[in-house]
Amino acid sequence: MGAPTTNHARDAVFDPDRRWRLHPQVAVRPEPFGALLYHFGTRKLSFLKNRTIVEVINSLDDHPDARSACRAAGIDDADQAPYLHALGVLVASAMLVAGEDPGGDR
Repeated sequence: MGAPTTNHARDAVFDPDRRWRLHPQVAVRPEPFGALLYHFGTRKLSFLKNRTIVEVINSLDDHPDARSACRAAGIDDADQAPYLHALGVLVASAMLVAGEDPGGDR
C-alpha cells in the first residue's frame, strides 16, 4: 500500500508486513468509544476511537503481520489505510513494538 511510516525522533518504522505487539508496559482499558492505552514507561496516553482498531491491536501478536490482523478483524485490504496509519502512530509513540519473526519461538 503506502511507504512505511517513520518517526525520526525515535527511528521507529512501521512496516505493515511485519509482526507487531503491544509494548510490555502498555495497558489497554476498554471504553464505550474504543479504548485507552497507557504506557507506564513513557506515561503517554493514547485514545483508540473505535472498537475495530482495539480488536486489531489486541490480536496483533496472533498474526504474522499487521495486514493479517486487519483482515482477521474484518477490514478488507482496500479499507486498511486508516487502520495502518493508526498502527504507525502507535509504533512511533512506542505503544507498539516489533514482534518476533513468524518462524521464531513465541
